[in-house]
Amino acid sequence: MEESRDVEPYLVGPVVIDSDGYRSNVAIVLCNNQRQLFWGRRIGQEAWQFPQGGMKPHETPEQAMYRELEEEVGLRKHQVEVIGCTDDWLHYQLPERFIRHHSKPLCIGQKQIWFLLRMKCRDQDVCLNWSPKPEFDHWRWVKYWQPLREVVYFKRRVYTKALKELAPLLFPDGAPARRGSNHLRQNCR
Repeated sequence: MEESRDVEPYLVGPVVIDSDGYRSNVAIVLCNNQRQLFWGRRIGQEAWQFPQGGMKPHETPEQAMYRELEEEVGLRKHQVEVIGCTDDWLHYQLPERFIRHHSKPLCIGQKQIWFLLRMKCRDQDVCLNWSPKPEFDHWRWVKYWQPLREVVYFKRRVYTKALKELAPLLFPDGAPARRGSNHLRQNCR
C-alpha cells in the first residue's frame, strides 16, 4: 500500500497522523565503515530495533531524522554522512492489540522514510542516555541482514523492504547473501 507524500495529515499534539491512520515516522539505519549496522535494545526489554521516531508538525523527514539520531543515539549531523533514503513512505500496521481505539484520529500503524547513514565518529561517541527519556539501554554492531531475524514480527516486512531498497547504496557490487531467508518468508505470512 504505497501512497504519495502529500496525504493530508492530522496534527495530534506533537504527533502527525495521516488520513489513512498512519503516523509519520523516520527510521535510521546507521552503519560503520565495515558496513555493519547499529542495533539497539529497547530500554528494559529484550526487543531490538533501529532508531526511529515520529515526525513533529512542520518537520521534514530529514529534520526528524537528525533530531531522532541525537535523541536516541546521541550523535549529531557532523558525526554522520547521509548515504541515502527510501524513495517513498514504507508502511507497517500495528497488531490489533496495540491499536488505541479510544484515540482520535485512530492510528493503525506507521509510515516511515528510512535513512541510511554512515557514522564518521568513534563508537565511544554513541550516547544512549543523551535524552531525558532514553530509547535504548544497549547497542551492538550486526551484519546487514541480522535485524530481519531479531526485529519484532510485525515490523519484519517493513524492515525487509527498507533493507532491500537501501542495500545497493551500501553494497554497490551486490549485497551479502541472506541466511535463513526461507524461514523468514514462512514466518512473515
